[in-house]
Amino acid sequence: METQLDPMKDDLPLMANTSYLLVKHYVLDLDVDFKRKVIEGSIVLFFETGSQYRKSSSAGKECCQSQFDEICKMGASEPCHIPMINVSTCSSKMECNDFAVSGIEEEATSDENSNHSNNEQASGISSSKDCCDIEDHGNKDFLLVLDCCDLSVLKVEEVDVAAVSGIEKFTRSAKPTGVSKELENLRNRIVHELVTLPADRWKEQLHYFTHCSQAPGCGELLFSTGAWSLEIRKSGIQTPVDFPHAIRIWYKTKPEGRSVAWTTDQSGRPCVYTMGSPINNRALFPCQEPPIALSTWQASVRTAAGFVVLMSGENSAEPVQHREGILSWYYYVSMPMPASTFTIAVGCWQEVKQQSFKQKAAIGTNTEFSLASSQTDLSPHIIFLSQSVLPGGSHLCGTRLCHEIAHAWFGLAIGARDWTEEWISEGFATFLEDIFWARAQQQLSHDETKGQQELKALLRWRRLRDEVQNSEEELQVLRPKKESTGELSESGASVVKYGLKAEKIFMQVHYLKGYFLLRSLARKIGEVSYLASLQKFVIKFHGQLVLSQDFLSMLLEDIPKQKQSGLTVESIFQNWLDTSGIPKPLLEEGETWKECQLVQQVSAEDHDFELQVTKWIQTNRRIRKSSKKKMKQDEVVFQQLLPDQLVLLLEFLLEEKTLCPRILQCLERTYQLQEQDAEVRHRWCELVIKHKYEPGYGDIERFLRDDQAMGVYLYGELMVNEDAKQQELARKCFAAAQEQMDASSAKVVAEMLF
Repeated sequence: METQLDPMKDDLPLMANTSYLLVKHYVLDLDVDFKRKVIEGSIVLFFETGSQYRKSSSAGKECCQSQFDEICKMGASEPCHIPMINVSTCSSKMECNDFAVSGIEEEATSDENSNHSNNEQASGISSSKDCCDIEDHGNKDFLLVLDCCDLSVLKVEEVDVAAVSGIEKFTRSAKPTGVSKELENLRNRIVHELVTLPADRWKEQLHYFTHCSQAPGCGELLFSTGAWSLEIRKSGIQTPVDFPHAIRIWYKTKPEGRSVAWTTDQSGRPCVYTMGSPINNRALFPCQEPPIALSTWQASVRTAAGFVVLMSGENSAEPVQHREGILSWYYYVSMPMPASTFTIAVGCWQEVKQQSFKQKAAIGTNTEFSLASSQTDLSPHIIFLSQSVLPGGSHLCGTRLCHEIAHAWFGLAIGARDWTEEWISEGFATFLEDIFWARAQQQLSHDETKGQQELKALLRWRRLRDEVQNSEEELQVLRPKKESTGELSESGASVVKYGLKAEKIFMQVHYLKGYFLLRSLARKIGEVSYLASLQKFVIKFHGQLVLSQDFLSMLLEDIPKQKQSGLTVESIFQNWLDTSGIPKPLLEEGETWKECQLVQQVSAEDHDFELQVTKWIQTNRRIRKSSKKKMKQDEVVFQQLLPDQLVLLLEFLLEEKTLCPRILQCLERTYQLQEQDAEVRHRWCELVIKHKYEPGYGDIERFLRDDQAMGVYLYGELMVNEDAKQQELARKCFAAAQEQMDASSAKVVAEMLF
């Protein structure tokens, strides 16, 4: 039996054996059914032989044997006893039971509009032992392993790409004589020629991918599903070279699948979107999850009229009628990217048009918001944002948008070769967020830009300080595999260190330490030189996967004087990436932010600016001493503060042992805290909880209802005080929001409350 991993503790397995066969293109043909909360249909995968098998067939057989040994060590799949089942076709109307898992025999219904039809018998692997127990069964068949979780796989078949009209242009030899082996080789040669077409022929390539994906099946394949994988084999095929390079998988998702969220928008209408959970898309479609599996894709998605389908494609899809009451949406990408970048959002979205640029906005899900430009020259096509960033002015929304846009370079165009180095994506996006936001605001002076960035740096430093004090040390390391980073097993399988630890989802250490490393390098090198080097790096590594040393080595080679000063890749590893806690170079920088004028307006006297925190504290003491005497509104005049200044002010006030109810009331009214952005309102809720300010409990309830993505920490605070009213409030809010929360968040909160 495959080992059952604890999603709260363990590493995330990447099971796909990408070294043997590598997916180069996916074609998805799916139906979204809101009544059953299921996405179902088929996916066609086109493979190229992997790096381990671009050798002689004899060498391939030796590698194949070692793969079986590795699979057996990792744990075999769950037994899968499957009867011979008559499946004429599995289509958008299929109501098949999960026979691949349960073994219950069920006749699959046929879709009269389906283009895929064959009447062969479906069969799966009767037991995982068939794949590995060579002594008992004499079976040395090659085993294709895909990443898969929470899916019902119904049928797997080889696709007869040779039957496609006009496909002979991709063959370099005469048509086959009909010999089975020669025909199989022809099909694989066709796929090879198709997937290796040059990039400038992408339109032609997509055209033939489409027709090949609609070709008939030419034989069903044996398969077995495990907790984390789908294993496929063809009887008698012993090497990846001979394994079918185009296969079709019929499957359906499960309502509880961890890759998609079924919820409602703010009007109570159903919607579904990809969650970007730790398991990525493996509960949406069978795929290869390791970062090395860069592929293109195209997808046709059908759903009831009235719904809008948005995807992370390069085109702006216009719906076409599939049949009465059903619309079909088609998207594609021509740039190879990891399967984890495939995103979808289906709902009754409202289209928002602004000036010459059209946006389709998925407005109103209880936890997410998506923006997609309809202009074909803009990418990525879809961005997910929490609805928490929308209220309270443009600041929070603007900075978060800048962060997500930065991922177009770091995360999409350039990715981490090892997912444990997520700082390569998140650290760069956090660093560039400030640069993009300064440009987006326009007409900011150099001093204004620097002031905003220094204030932001202080807030991030305080957040990092709190995080390292309240989290496990092992989760604070940016390169947890250290010297083993980037290493794979022979088959290509690997793990994401601590990838399934639930608390890791809520941590920002990779964002913050990565940001401060890049900021430190920019300060040492000079921002102009640093950004120039960064631009060279983007150009050189566009479309590639990198490790930390790739970036650091190029940077230091580009600016040799830094190497002469003792700054080396090894010293950066030691000080920043391979250790927990706050990096030593950052500790030395802790006092510099006090010189920032925006910080001084909040926390220090500077010429004409009065001490904001001191005024509030003094006012607090004066109110307490005056007992029942009312404070005149004009006794103290407080100046307007920027959102980040308000966050800092509230954080300083949180350090006060006692604030009386009247000062909290005055604070809320003076800055109209309920009209501010979610970051400010979160700190306000912390103040309310700390001082048991009952008039503010309604604000906490609203925050936990409307800002679920940011509210997990508040549940813990409500329980820590051991106050009966606060604990009752926490349980009441959780009961109302639980069904809309993702599984990891719900589990973390439940452990706090019960």
